[in-house]
Amino acid sequence: MFNPRKLKIISLGPKQNKTIRAAQFSHTETFTLICFSVHLSDEENKQVYGKCNNPNGHGHNYKVEVTVRGKIDRVTGMVMNLTDLKRCIEDVIMTPLDHKNLDKDVPYFANVVSTTENLAVYIWDNMAKAVQSNVLYEIKIHETDKNIIVYRGE
Repeated sequence: MFNPRKLKIISLGPKQNKTIRAAQFSHTETFTLICFSVHLSDEENKQVYGKCNNPNGHGHNYKVEVTVRGKIDRVTGMVMNLTDLKRCIEDVIMTPLDHKNLDKDVPYFANVVSTTENLAVYIWDNMAKAVQSNVLYEIKIHETDKNIIVYRGE
């Protein structure tokens, strides 16, 4: 969530009276996925997914927040154009993931266990390729109202 108290102010030097301000903003989308790893045994699926385990797959309605952070451009007044961010989210998250089975429909998960943590890494890696360099700050995935994964590319 954007916190104005965390804005960074960068001075350009003593002879210049202009200040560059930095900010962050997030855009949120919701998508649906089916999860069940075909790469795990039935027992391993039970251990990994617990009550969500189902050999026919189990689904979640995920909410993902993509946060960008950087200097506010003096000309546009933005860190990143929101229209561009929405397009990147559509291309990277919504089109390849919404109403899909991770293990069957998304090649990345052919050899990666389809946990929410790994989903966050997948989204980060692909968003990092799609947005302006060094503005991607955080991927936050709400698997449920109580289970939230945060990934910052570490």
